[in-house]
Amino acid sequence: MTHKFLPHTDADIKAMLDTIGASCLDELYAEVPDALKLKQPVGLPPSMSEEEVRRHFEELGRKNNPLVCFAGDGVYDHYTPSVVAALSSRSEFLTSYTPYQAEISQGTLQYIFEFQTMMAGLTGMDVSNASMYDGATATAEAMLMSVAAAKKRRRVLVSSTLPLRVRRVVLTYAHYHGVDVDMVAEKDGTTDRDDLKAKLAADDVAGVIVAQPNYYGIIEDFSDMADLCHAHKALFIMNCRASALGVLRSPGEWGADIACGEAQSLGLPMNYGGPYIGFLCTTKALVRKMPGRLVGGTVDADGRRAFVLTLQAREQHIRREKATSNICTSQGIMCLHVAIYLSLMGNSGLREVNERSYDNAHYLHDALIATGHFRPLFPGPFLEEFALRYDDDVAALRRRCAAAEILAGVPVEGHPDAILFAATERRTKAEMDRLVTLINNPD
Repeated sequence: MTHKFLPHTDADIKAMLDTIGASCLDELYAEVPDALKLKQPVGLPPSMSEEEVRRHFEELGRKNNPLVCFAGDGVYDHYTPSVVAALSSRSEFLTSYTPYQAEISQGTLQYIFEFQTMMAGLTGMDVSNASMYDGATATAEAMLMSVAAAKKRRRVLVSSTLPLRVRRVVLTYAHYHGVDVDMVAEKDGTTDRDDLKAKLAADDVAGVIVAQPNYYGIIEDFSDMADLCHAHKALFIMNCRASALGVLRSPGEWGADIACGEAQSLGLPMNYGGPYIGFLCTTKALVRKMPGRLVGGTVDADGRRAFVLTLQAREQHIRREKATSNICTSQGIMCLHVAIYLSLMGNSGLREVNERSYDNAHYLHDALIATGHFRPLFPGPFLEEFALRYDDDVAALRRRCAAAEILAGVPVEGHPDAILFAATERRTKAEMDRLVTLINNPD
């Protein structure tokens, strides 16, 4: 059978078959059960011109139903300056996918270096790696780092206020790496200190993982928590929302050993659920336990600034059993996107994003409470996200809002009467008032 999209001639194919001792291509699939083989041509549509392809995707796009987003739970509708997309498409950055050869990968190496520099500054940590798949896997890798650093300890404590989607990934990693995960109870929507102290008392814990802000949007107070963990020789790990670090106390200031989390909030569009980008930053003492790559700056033979892979602890570079991780990778184009966003926004821009989000979230929070249909799920300070109890059917409310082109938050797992709302700097007063009006006037 000749495939018109393969470049090999019949003579090429025959030569390859002769080399392996096969008479035809079908013999390559002899072990596949006949019942699993396709007996008719693949039902592909006919070929289209470029203009026809554009129209086809435009038609598909018109089937979407855009909603005004008041949802968060790890993905936030932040504004992305148009210049970010323009700069991230420039050819000097789009060098080879994997920067093994520095001399032909300077574009990739430079944006990774800049990303690392800015993320280390944002988290208050010593070093950052070249990014991770997403925030959940970054947190799981941080857990494995703590176990590797502890050597003989294989127990990790995880706060119950860590987002459930992150906890699930952590538990999956733990299961297949022989790590025992013990959940720390929550109290009034925050990590229960007494339960944490009791679980640390056994002196067999490798690391403690907490969230900032946590699942309910609450900004937790971690005063002396690093000292508590270190007194029992456990690492203190903070899962953070990257954008919030523009105004909140950094993990480094809290005394954390590892900072990790999702960086989608740094200007990445919501993209229907991805792709996103995780970050992982740590102290110099733990740098050799860190997964992934580390890019460093140097000078070339002519004294010009250049970038190289300084640390490569992946299985592509060293023995698999010695690798810090076998399944992590950097999110290249997302890494470039975040680096450009941070360089454009700067400290003042990131602060303004958070201040506007804070103002919007608190306006919406108070307006929803004033309807008489909502009350806080838990007390506590929040930035741009908050959880409220609703006095009626949560699912029905969300359906009614969706029909009016509004995405009214996310249901809170474990609390069937609660909704998690988010209001970023993109939300307008008119949009928030429309949501409140819809709740007050369901008909």
